[in-house]
Amino acid sequence: MMNLMVDGIKREGLQLPPQHQAEAPEKEGIKPEEAPQEQPAVKEKPKSKRTGEPEYESIFFKKPDTNARDGKTVYIRPDFHEKLSRIVQVIGEDKITIYAYLDNLLDYHFHEFGEQITRSFNDKYKPIL
Repeated sequence: MMNLMVDGIKREGLQLPPQHQAEAPEKEGIKPEEAPQEQPAVKEKPKSKRTGEPEYESIFFKKPDTNARDGKTVYIRPDFHEKLSRIVQVIGEDKITIYAYLDNLLDYHFHEFGEQITRSFNDKYKPIL
């Protein structure tokens, strides 16, 4: 997904990461329903000790590798800005910026839904030539 933002769109559409291309069943008489069902390797997320759910603060309140000045200006609704400010102030204890919080949210979103975004994009993207 990040390559799309950097390189733009190629004529053949988006490509799934190489690990997912190798999972496609061979055309040598194996039907898709007969292909072995392997679970893709999932990066282990930090779990909460109490609930076993991913730990929200450890995922979204970490310092990013970039600075806001390295990015682009994006406008958001005033009510979203107010909510983000309060979340960063209270949960983040004013140790993280809105930029860092949004960067972590988007990073998580693209990792979680990257394959679905790629498939949907390729279904809808029709090159001119």
